[in-house]
Amino acid sequence: MTATTPHRPTFRAEHVGSYLRPERLLQAARGIKSGTTTTDHLHQVQDDCIRELVTLQESVGMSSVTDGEFRRRGWSAGFIDAVQGFGMRDGTLGFRDEHGEKGVLPSPFAKERLQRRHGIATDEFRFLHSVARTGIPKTTIPSPDVMHFFLGPQSFDVAAYPDTEHYYAGLVQIYHDEIRDLAALGCRYLQLDNTALPCNCDDHVRDDVRRRGEDPDALTARYVQLVNDVLTACPAGMAKATHMCRGNLKGAWMAEGGYEAIAEKVFGDLNVDAFLLEFDTDRAGDFRPLRFVPPHKKVVLGLVSSKIPTLEDADDLKRRIDAAAKHIPLAQLGLSPQCGFSSVPGSGHPLTQDDQKRKMELIVEVARDVWGET
Repeated sequence: MTATTPHRPTFRAEHVGSYLRPERLLQAARGIKSGTTTTDHLHQVQDDCIRELVTLQESVGMSSVTDGEFRRRGWSAGFIDAVQGFGMRDGTLGFRDEHGEKGVLPSPFAKERLQRRHGIATDEFRFLHSVARTGIPKTTIPSPDVMHFFLGPQSFDVAAYPDTEHYYAGLVQIYHDEIRDLAALGCRYLQLDNTALPCNCDDHVRDDVRRRGEDPDALTARYVQLVNDVLTACPAGMAKATHMCRGNLKGAWMAEGGYEAIAEKVFGDLNVDAFLLEFDTDRAGDFRPLRFVPPHKKVVLGLVSSKIPTLEDADDLKRRIDAAAKHIPLAQLGLSPQCGFSSVPGSGHPLTQDDQKRKMELIVEVARDVWGET
């Protein structure tokens, strides 16, 4: 990084982390599966594509940059691949879109004691840090409660952990080791991606939680404590954010419902500097829950959709920002997409690379108009 890199994110013009994979990257990954290419070739393509993506993010004016999660099989796969002891089971929540059900993705469970075999995002960060010039390199990893919520009591085998608290303790140690290694490499911006807490806003999901023997409100409180325990490993000066959405699988989602059910506890007690919140459709509810955000925390409004190619209107975005500012001061707000552009790699995404770039440029344009900075 150069001396022009800002020390801390502004949380004005933001992104969530994942970007659409270029076709040559997808082809190289397919070549590994078919045996027609080498791992060295895939790594070279990944490096080249990440360099180009960082240049793109910086050229449009983003204050933070990621590697697009180009080295991952999926947004949470880096964690699962790096930690020994996970198996996979079908989760309890399915994806759906306006046409109906889209299927269920498997969720990780601890089939044996978990051990961090190697860094989760450290190698990703090391390269990103080396190629970033004007943007703060941001590291994204799954929030620890994601490793519990979608299976609940089935998220670990009793042969591995006698109870949930022992399972949580195992997760905390893994995150502590990872965060300390990231900090040693120079990471100054950590984002925890959380689909658990926002899904716990959906009335149907909350009923499912009760049926499996858990209290959804007690679960929210315990998850806040779990995340806070993880974040104690962050050194002073490391910016901490959490992104919350209801899932994004090629335009489909897992849950609906505003943030009211979790807002007071999560916004008030979660020890982060910023919340990146999904707000692109009515499924995310209105802005009233933002009244619970304390003055020292920022909210990045996910008003730009990564699910549809249609480019939002700048004036409409400004009106929605003004509407949010009735519940929280404008100075605490920023703008972003509601989710990553490519949480799950592969073809079939509704957006093109050009659509993605136009949405990034729009976010920066609106941020400059509203706050005078990005």
